[in-house]
Amino acid sequence: MNYMRTAILLAGLTGLFMAVGYLIGGGSGALIALIIAAGTNLFSYWNADKLVLSMHGAQEVDERSAPELVAIVRELARRAGLPMPRVYLMDSPQPNAFATGRNPQNAAVCATTGLLNTLSRDEIAGVIGHELGHVRNHDTLTMTITATIAGAISMLAQFGMFFRGGNRDNNGLGIIGSVLMLVLAPLAAMIVQMAISRTREYAADNLGARISGRPDALASALVKISRIAEEVPNDTAGTHPATAPLFIVNPLSGRGMDNLFSTHPSTENRIAALEELSREMGLGGFDAATPARDKRSQGPWG
Repeated sequence: MNYMRTAILLAGLTGLFMAVGYLIGGGSGALIALIIAAGTNLFSYWNADKLVLSMHGAQEVDERSAPELVAIVRELARRAGLPMPRVYLMDSPQPNAFATGRNPQNAAVCATTGLLNTLSRDEIAGVIGHELGHVRNHDTLTMTITATIAGAISMLAQFGMFFRGGNRDNNGLGIIGSVLMLVLAPLAAMIVQMAISRTREYAADNLGARISGRPDALASALVKISRIAEEVPNDTAGTHPATAPLFIVNPLSGRGMDNLFSTHPSTENRIAALEELSREMGLGGFDAATPARDKRSQGPWG
């Protein structure tokens, strides 16, 4: 059901993109815009992981530089049936993490220094499990394509404003139409992008909790990350807001209007879904407000 919904939303985003191109230059405008977008997506397909990691100043780590983090990723990747992804660390006091890469064979998982300094081992495992859920579901590629198309729509809408402004048929109604296109097209693209992101977050929570075996630890991690993200900024995410949907919790959640257009479901709803999953797995309920204790016999080391 989630895949079907994602496919429908992506189709809607693509249709909106072509509609903006059509409004600007008719059929030829739509075709040219589609060709440009295809080239952009092709570039993103091969280089998105490098670009995102570079934007955030992430550094690759190994068993010598970050032994515990690499061990967690290795064990959970094995349990998920995935190739070992590359592991990165970014210097940020805000606890957070994201995954990137065009497929499981070329995936990378990145955690912040704040994540390692704030969360328990089981909570970190829950977060890494979530990110590996994105990798196994191929969400990283989906979100890259979504961000690319949404960005192209905004660019086309701005171009269309100037294009129509010089059109000899431009009148009061045309100006109003141009302004509406400039405002509403990117807004519609943003709403579709948020809908796709929120759908995939629930799926990654579910799969990540199953991979780590600790829905309660993931819920506890979400509570901590969400609370701290409201107080501690993520500077690189603020500079590159298009990457916000990649993180496990919106890194911009403490920045004014960002709450109105959140790229993620509410933490309360995510925890409720994890509580239901915990009962389904026969683990009983839990209090997400109480930090999860390390239970290695039940965690990824069991």
